[in-house]
Amino acid sequence: MSAPSPTAHSVVVGGSTAARVIACPASVRLSATVPPRPSSQYADMGTMLHNAIADTLTSSLPRSDAIGSSYAGQTLTDDIYDEKIAPALAALDVIDPEEGMTVSIEARVSFGDWLPGVFGTCDVLGRLGNRAVVLDWKFGDGVIVDAEENAQLMFYAAAAMRTEEFRPVFKGATEIELIIVQPPEVRRWVTTPERIRQFELLLKRSVTMSESSAAPMVMGPHCRFCPAKPVCPLMTGAAARAVDTQLVGLPARDIGAALVLASQLEKWIEDLRTLAITMLTAEHPIPDWKLVAKRGMRKWIDDAAAEAALLALLPESDVMEHSLVSPAKAEKALKKLKLDLAPGLYHSISSGTTLARADDPRAEALSIGRQLTAALKHIQ
Repeated sequence: MSAPSPTAHSVVVGGSTAARVIACPASVRLSATVPPRPSSQYADMGTMLHNAIADTLTSSLPRSDAIGSSYAGQTLTDDIYDEKIAPALAALDVIDPEEGMTVSIEARVSFGDWLPGVFGTCDVLGRLGNRAVVLDWKFGDGVIVDAEENAQLMFYAAAAMRTEEFRPVFKGATEIELIIVQPPEVRRWVTTPERIRQFELLLKRSVTMSESSAAPMVMGPHCRFCPAKPVCPLMTGAAARAVDTQLVGLPARDIGAALVLASQLEKWIEDLRTLAITMLTAEHPIPDWKLVAKRGMRKWIDDAAAEAALLALLPESDVMEHSLVSPAKAEKALKKLKLDLAPGLYHSISSGTTLARADDPRAEALSIGRQLTAALKHIQ
């Protein structure tokens, strides 16, 4: 399986960082001061899936040949193929049912001299009638990605329009469709070439501002994946102020604002620790801190030998454990047989409540007192 090029992303701004650079131009210079974060298993899984679907589309790779391919320790199994690759390929049949779209896979696009050093790789570029198509695969489950006003897709569209090889995709097009395929969902948004040109002007202005020592620095949702968070003055200042805040007697309005800040600081704390571990692993000392081994977890050296030795001393009930699989595991096994899990066999029990913003689509959880009050109203 082909591995991604180490120069697949611009160090100035790329598709995945465009929204952050536009919102906070200062993040570019600040990010350059921290060492690169080590890749995670989730990122490696995403890369493996991107490679697999790219190879499948460019080389007509059959499923049997794709299964078993791997990247950085992540391997494509039958289950992962069914869950991610198969629905992603099926989405193309919905987008292009007549198979009339000529596509470019893993298209390297750039702004050339108009914005030097700014480039990226678009998953799929295509043309259908008067409509250019820009598509991006998203294989992660944690964050739902919308297509409307998606800065990453608009970045790819704008760069592709300035890339000689891909200008024919946009020539004469009156519409540009931006598509996010995040199995099993497909999210689509149709815009115009004029909107993309407006976006690229904003992008250029932001990149130009990022070169200044006085570049604007702004906190917001874009901070979530910013590598500069551990050293960001706004984040460190917010953390210091949070520590000094007396929570007792804090007005409800201030609590709501503090909860928004807390969600940002939680990720900041996680990223700060990751940065410290990265530096110490690379033998860059941090005053008063060191790396130590985690608590050891005992494991059998040889399961069969341990089982035999224990059964000679203990009854089997004290040695072997058996339990019913969870509804989720049973449903997954039945799905392979195209069978459904009977709803009468299980129920869903919440483990409690959690905080959410008021605009969260989930229904508000009622307290026991409010539930009783609501029930009594129906009785009276």
